[in-house]
Amino acid sequence: METTIQATGRRKTAVARVRLAANGDGTITVNDKGLEEYFPTDAMRTRVLRPLVATDKQKIVSVFARLHGGGPSAQAGALSHGVSRALLKLDAGMRGILKREGLLTRDDRMKERKKYGQKGARKRFQFSKR
Repeated sequence: METTIQATGRRKTAVARVRLAANGDGTITVNDKGLEEYFPTDAMRTRVLRPLVATDKQKIVSVFARLHGGGPSAQAGALSHGVSRALLKLDAGMRGILKREGLLTRDDRMKERKKYGQKGARKRFQFSKR
């Protein structure tokens, strides 16, 4: 691991701190666990691997990540964002590919807060005219 690049990815309240080893063997370690062990579903694993597959780097880089906050789906999105940003630092020529796939944009959708005088963020208490 000579060349290691660090980047941060975020989604909702999940934060992924990513270290990317440029001359790796394709392993992905998340919170000291393997990718298959940490993310139980294929959809989450596919989301994490998307930037590596798009740039054709899944066999030549290793990813080490620390995740906290959010749920599993948000963590998968944060890790994907972090890996994309790390790949961009590794080679700026990949910007077009990653941007076209929509992997560099931080998904800024958050949970809407509950408002006072209401049951939830949007739901109101039942209104009775009579």
